[in-house]
Amino acid sequence: MDLFAHDSEIGWDALGGGVSRKVMSYSDALMVVKVRFETGSIGMQHKHPHTQISYVAAGRFEYTIGDRTVIVESGDTCLIPPDILHGCLCLEKGVLIDSFTPAQEDFLPIQTPRSGSR
Repeated sequence: MDLFAHDSEIGWDALGGGVSRKVMSYSDALMVVKVRFETGSIGMQHKHPHTQISYVAAGRFEYTIGDRTVIVESGDTCLIPPDILHGCLCLEKGVLIDSFTPAQEDFLPIQTPRSGSR
């Protein structure tokens, strides 16, 4: 597993609708992902069995977790428990740093070894 991930060496994966993702460091138990949003982009409502913490690195977002909707901005965080419906609307172009435990295996390319090697 790589101990260091250099941002300049990892490309963005376009997800559509003004949203891009780059998987940074990960192991079986933990993953860090950068998600870039254009103003007006939507992080569609979804849920997963992972615990997630999102850190707002830049921008402003209307974030919904379950039945709560809150505006979060640069420096703020939110905790998403497993299997809770959540999503966001980007109010001002920005970047979220998402941490997942365990890792979101579906974010990894099929040819990437499970160990996290690059």
